[in-house]
Amino acid sequence: MSELITAELVDLDLSAETKDAAARALAERMVAAGRVTDLAGFLADVAAREAQMPTGLDGGIGIPHCRSTHVTEPTLAFGRSAAGIDFGAPDGPADLIFLIAAPAGGDADHLSILSTLARQLMDETFTDALRSATAPERTAALLRGDEAPGEPAQERTEAEPAAETAPFRIVAVTSCPTGIAHTYMAAESLEKAGKAAGVEVVVETQGSAGFQRLDPQVVAAADGVIFAHDVEVRDKERFTGKPTVDVGVKAGIGRAAELIAEVRRKAAHGEAGAPARAAAPMDKDAGPGDGFATRLRKWLMTGVSYMVPFVAAGGLLIALAFAIGGYTINKAPSVADHFVWTESTSWAALLFQIGGVAFGFLVPVLAGFIAYGMADRPGLVPGFVGGAIALTVNAGFLGGLIAGLLAGAVVTAIQRVRIPAPLRGIMPVVVIPLLSSVVVGLLMFLVIGKPIAALQKGLTDWLSGLTGANAVILGALLGLMMAFDLGGPLNKVAYAFAVGGLATPNEGSLKVMAAVMAAGMVPPLAMALATTVRGRLFTKAERENGKAAWVLGASFITEGAIPFAAADPLRVIPSAMAGGAVTGALSMAFGCTLRAPHGGIFVVPLIGQPFLYLLAVAVGTGVSTALVILLKGLRKRPQTRPADSPAPEGTGVTVAA
Repeated sequence: MSELITAELVDLDLSAETKDAAARALAERMVAAGRVTDLAGFLADVAAREAQMPTGLDGGIGIPHCRSTHVTEPTLAFGRSAAGIDFGAPDGPADLIFLIAAPAGGDADHLSILSTLARQLMDETFTDALRSATAPERTAALLRGDEAPGEPAQERTEAEPAAETAPFRIVAVTSCPTGIAHTYMAAESLEKAGKAAGVEVVVETQGSAGFQRLDPQVVAAADGVIFAHDVEVRDKERFTGKPTVDVGVKAGIGRAAELIAEVRRKAAHGEAGAPARAAAPMDKDAGPGDGFATRLRKWLMTGVSYMVPFVAAGGLLIALAFAIGGYTINKAPSVADHFVWTESTSWAALLFQIGGVAFGFLVPVLAGFIAYGMADRPGLVPGFVGGAIALTVNAGFLGGLIAGLLAGAVVTAIQRVRIPAPLRGIMPVVVIPLLSSVVVGLLMFLVIGKPIAALQKGLTDWLSGLTGANAVILGALLGLMMAFDLGGPLNKVAYAFAVGGLATPNEGSLKVMAAVMAAGMVPPLAMALATTVRGRLFTKAERENGKAAWVLGASFITEGAIPFAAADPLRVIPSAMAGGAVTGALSMAFGCTLRAPHGGIFVVPLIGQPFLYLLAVAVGTGVSTALVILLKGLRKRPQTRPADSPAPEGTGVTVAA
């Protein structure tokens, strides 16, 4: 940061009481130094930047900054406030204020100043030195890097470089198909591992509620990148050229420390990430080691991830409509023609019809985003068209799956055809949507639509006729799938199967939905109960996770058991599967039904046979709890050996490889 700041640009007794006054006081020093040509214009640019987002940082730091046509060269001014000035930081006022000015168009200078300063401010020794400095010359030398914190200038020789105190910085992106639990658990795991390793980790969670992009300055200053995701990373090109580790979201939860170490190793060897490709979003691992089955799973998970919000909104609205208006509400006339504000049945009909519209998008959205996963944006049009045709010919959920895969394959094939240069511009907008829609429509209407419809009808009839042992076996199988990978591919397959049945609801499909949700609630509830009744078998962190697992399990978020499975998979996963299988089987045996695709205990009033349903969940939870306590207890016994044969170090919570 040489030449950016001089003693004249330092104010160790900043008397301003507001951030605007502080910016003005420091800017006036820049004007006096010939660094700023128009004070009013420059302050307007500073205020405009401040209006976009507060520039206060934790630790009592404010960094107002901007690019301006009124700045002649990159400049830094520093002020120290005894009273503190509010710059919008979560932890309160700032006493260290840095005003950064860069010429218009000087993005590289601007980012360089910010990133270098941000790294220095992570070092408490550096900020303590700024707070204790008594002379502007000494302060300017610290900020330029001419003098190390805590070391007088005269004690250093010319050959000594300034101390490098900045931590290694990593930016990460986490995302999962539903964007509910894995996304945020991976983020928390990476942040904790980074803190333990002395590494600064900043995570962007691309969840179901959308995402807030990392500050470009943070990305620019990062030394490495971690992608822990099962769906596409949006705006991936932002991270191009940095050392990158690209893994599934579960690795972000269970192997966070390893991922951080791998990024540091790549950075030490100068390995830069490959340029971002304009390829299929789910094709991130499209290398020789990535087989068709892996790609297929990613494509299907992309479709499911975009479908889930439609399922949740439509399904819950329909379920509420039945709860308010009874099961004949589906025969109510259109609310556009008949609606009485004071009648509950009219409101129930309104909910039912809104839910029906939302649910009507389920199959087209599934098909469209499967095709999107395969072929990026050009796959959307034929995918949605194929999904809509699947509904038209009564091919249902299975038809949507096939239509999406078919649309993606057709678009991919068209993209491989060599096109003359003059025609390339109209390919993505006109030619590809037109040709792919015609091909997919023809195949769905005339070739494969009817056979798929017949298969869908057969599946529906089979579900309708499920009774006795067949129903119990199916319930147990679905329970095993829900509990095996705790929100992973098998869990999502079972859930997608249940949700697909809701598109054409009957007694059998409603029983399947009930069994799937009941089994999915068991693993986190069992881990929560186990940490309550036998807490000594679990670490302190697991006991804390157990408190949250009560809520996650009750809300049908199976991922709440992941921290336990990651620490001890050989004991937790079999226990969860046993309880899930018992719950699924009991739910089917009791004849419980469910029209809502999500909600856990919060939709119990919408469940058929609610008391028996809760009994099934309780029994399965008890089975899983007893089994995990038994297995963990057996492992703990060797540690109670006599004192002359001490147990190895460790808590006994993790499983040796």
